[in-house]
Amino acid sequence: MFTPRTIKSDPAWQDADGIKLYTISAHARAVDRGLFEDRLQQVKAARHIDWASTPAFAILHDGASCLYLILAWWGNDNELFTSVSVLTPDGWMEDPARYSFCLFDLEVFWAERNFFIEHLYCSTPGIDGYRQARL
Repeated sequence: MFTPRTIKSDPAWQDADGIKLYTISAHARAVDRGLFEDRLQQVKAARHIDWASTPAFAILHDGASCLYLILAWWGNDNELFTSVSVLTPDGWMEDPARYSFCLFDLEVFWAERNFFIEHLYCSTPGIDGYRQARL
């Protein structure tokens, strides 16, 4: 049965390249963002993207049974690319045939779609405004 999860973000929550960070918790506690830092850097390093100039966000999701790291970035004018990593007993795994983002993450996706339109897919685009806009 659906029960809302706690979603948090703050304009100060950005990685070194300006990627916006969100947390989602299935539990009544704050998400430890430090648990995701190394994996986020690995996922970014695996792609040939200039992250400092790319609009992007990450969801650090402390799910009911696993930790999920969703990295999403805008490219090709108006397309949203995603990477989903899950912390398994064997370590972090990225396997699109087994893992994806879930319905709780979609609230962030919808907000980010609207921020992208408002700040970047418009007549006067500005990545700074996009990076400050939060759910």
